[in-house]
Amino acid sequence: MPISSSVKKALRQSKRKRVANIRSLDKMRVVAKEIRSLAQKKKSAEAKALLPRLYQAIDKAVKNNVIKKNTGARKKSRLTIALHKASSQK
Repeated sequence: MPISSSVKKALRQSKRKRVANIRSLDKMRVVAKEIRSLAQKKKSAEAKALLPRLYQAIDKAVKNNVIKKNTGARKKSRLTIALHKASSQK
């Protein structure tokens, strides 16, 4: 357990930031999972409608340093490619 007041405050701050980071990651993962499941079910129009939500969640995570910039770009790219492949296999 921390003893000095500055370390106690740092611990409180890190707990709050951890909760915010987990919330941001969860939002990103949930939308990505929805898109993947819709793409598997050949519902490409509905999945494409969710892409802006995914991009927004990823961009916010990048802006808040939850994930790195290239990781966000890679996730967007891979999900978009997977969605296009699934929609072209009709």
